[in-house]
Amino acid sequence: MAKKNYDSLAKEVVKKVGGVENINSLFHCVTRLRFKLKDSSKADREAIKDIQGVLSVVEGNGQFQVVIGNHVTDVFDTVLKLFPEIKSEAMNTNDVEEKPSGNILTRMFNTMSSIFNPIIIALAGAGMIKALLVILTTYGFMDNTGSTYKILSAAGNSVFYFLPLFLAFSTAKTFKVNQFIAVAIVGALMEPNFAGLMKATGDVVDFFGIPVVLMGYSGTVIPAILTIWVYSYVEKFLKKFIPKSIEIFTLSAVALLVMVPLAVMVIGPIGVTLGNGMGDLINFLSDKSGLIAGLVVGAGWTFLVMMGIHWGVVPIMINNIANQGYDVIRPMIAAATFASAGVALGVLLRSKKKETKAFAASTMIPALLGGITEPIVYGLSVKYKKPLIAQTIAGGIAGAFMGMFQTKAIVYVFPALTTLPAFFGDTFVIYLIGIAMAFGLSAILTYILGFEERGAKSKKSTLKPSEIAACVKGEMIPLEDVKDPVFANKTMGDGIAFIPEKGEVTSPADGIIEVAFPTGHAIGLKSDNNDEILIHVGINTVELNGECFKLLVKQGERVTRGQKLIEFDLNKIKEKGYDTTTMLLITESNNKTLKKENYRNVENEDKVLELVGEGA
Repeated sequence: MAKKNYDSLAKEVVKKVGGVENINSLFHCVTRLRFKLKDSSKADREAIKDIQGVLSVVEGNGQFQVVIGNHVTDVFDTVLKLFPEIKSEAMNTNDVEEKPSGNILTRMFNTMSSIFNPIIIALAGAGMIKALLVILTTYGFMDNTGSTYKILSAAGNSVFYFLPLFLAFSTAKTFKVNQFIAVAIVGALMEPNFAGLMKATGDVVDFFGIPVVLMGYSGTVIPAILTIWVYSYVEKFLKKFIPKSIEIFTLSAVALLVMVPLAVMVIGPIGVTLGNGMGDLINFLSDKSGLIAGLVVGAGWTFLVMMGIHWGVVPIMINNIANQGYDVIRPMIAAATFASAGVALGVLLRSKKKETKAFAASTMIPALLGGITEPIVYGLSVKYKKPLIAQTIAGGIAGAFMGMFQTKAIVYVFPALTTLPAFFGDTFVIYLIGIAMAFGLSAILTYILGFEERGAKSKKSTLKPSEIAACVKGEMIPLEDVKDPVFANKTMGDGIAFIPEKGEVTSPADGIIEVAFPTGHAIGLKSDNNDEILIHVGINTVELNGECFKLLVKQGERVTRGQKLIEFDLNKIKEKGYDTTTMLLITESNNKTLKKENYRNVENEDKVLELVGEGA
């Protein structure tokens, strides 16, 4: 994507999610813009999907996620540059009160995502240093007692040793409490005098006569998160009683006096026990049924990614590495990652279109070198459907293979060719075989299963001209005159528009209804000549949520030219302030040439477009 397109993309996305005033906050992960909206019903999902540069839209985890792909950071930066008020809302967490959404599990995954997303980059980098040092010392390239090793080891260990402090800061931001007080509270658990009280885990000391069981907190995950979660309630309570004039020193003093003993005596030991319990459970499942666990994770991970809740699993993996020195889930996930990359190779080899081949090649490289698979998932697997089956099967088989042998990751990284050292150890060869199996099998299955590639040229295929009729009665106008840049710029396809005089939409051709929007404002059909047509009544009328519209057909229904599809209250839509211009778009023409009739007043069923030339 050219840099000059970022401005246009950013403006369209913000507009279609309901504008700046509908955005509570915005952040991004590796491939997605993650909006927290005040009212998600104001977001025009289908219009966003059709914006050039957007791969898909996912709603989950209490977030409205716009999948961009490899350019997400550039688009995110452009949004903040063009709309600085979004940045101020996102950063000033005390000014934005967001209502919890979704069930308890969804909210938990959302919270974990918010906590871990900001620190993943530091974890991944430090993890690679640790993994490289293991290789260098194992094969004698570096002495693990020398100063060089110790300096580099400090660089790799810092994030993991002080992980509770990183988590305290990030958790405080998520729960909207003072981040520096949060770090001070959790930092007390790692303070040398306190840490020095413990000679062995489980030692008991007293605090004003109350017995305290000592635990080691360096590298732990759960204690810091639980502690700051509890503190979020304590801080809100304290602020009700502490005068603003003395809050600057009183709040932190009281918070430390209350929270540090509470963390030492209750929350910390509970957190350590929970963390150890999770690790023991994962080990038990891996020991007893590693094959089944690997099958489920390898086959199902892609679907977690598609739902946007995959970040909720990250704490379990990091906790395993912190407590046990390894994790068995990450290699299973690698099976899904390399299976996605295999899809890109299969499509590259099977495709007949230069554009598809170029896209497949461009997405395969980031997947193999960086573990970034969402462009493949949305741009190839979901789009063509059969590749999704191929990667699910391949990921499941390879995941089961690695799970059966309890393949390990020694640090947290994104699975990729560049991060192979993170899987170094006694199961490294199994890991190499597993990812090769996932990649190769997925590519082969994708090639064998094939896929319907719309628009691919065939030497033997020439379709008869397709006549497209007017879908409403009214004045026919150029698409460029529509007062909406998505339509006017032909982002969703070429075609024409109408100023309707009557609230009836009829079918412009014989075909099958492919998409029947519940709101009744738009409908998509595939003609008998394999052309894909979209009819969109009005601009931003999705906001009416079906009011003023009556949908007369359903998805999968066969229709004939002139058959009534939608009834709408033309006057009421105008009264509510919406533009009623109706668009008739050709979203897929199979390489045929679009010819337009003269602009004029038309009746339903009058010929207005013709598609001629080669097709698929």
